[in-house]
Amino acid sequence: MLGKGLTALFWGVVLANLLQPFAQPFALLLQLLGAGVLLLHGAEYLLFRQRLMGQTKPAVALLQVLVFGIFHLLALANAPVETAAGEGESQGLEAENA
Repeated sequence: MLGKGLTALFWGVVLANLLQPFAQPFALLLQLLGAGVLLLHGAEYLLFRQRLMGQTKPAVALLQVLVFGIFHLLALANAPVETAAGEGESQGLEAENA
C-alpha cells in the first residue's frame, strides 16, 4: 500500500506540473520523468498482458498497471489464479470434506 500511495503522490505532482508548471529545470525534468515512468509501466503491461487478461476486468487492470506499475503486479502475484482445472480440484476437495 505504501508503494501505491507514493506512486499516486508522484502522479499527482506530475499532473500539478502539467497544470501549473514549476520553475525550470524542474518542470522539464518532471515531464521527462513522468513520460519515462509511463513508458516503463507500458512495457510492464506488455510483459504481463496474459496475466492481466485473465482478470475479471482487464481494462481496470490495465489502468492500474499504467498508474501503479509493479506495485499492482505484486498484488496480483499474491492473489490466487483461478483456472478451470483449479476450480475442479477445489470442488473435488470440498466434496471429499463434506
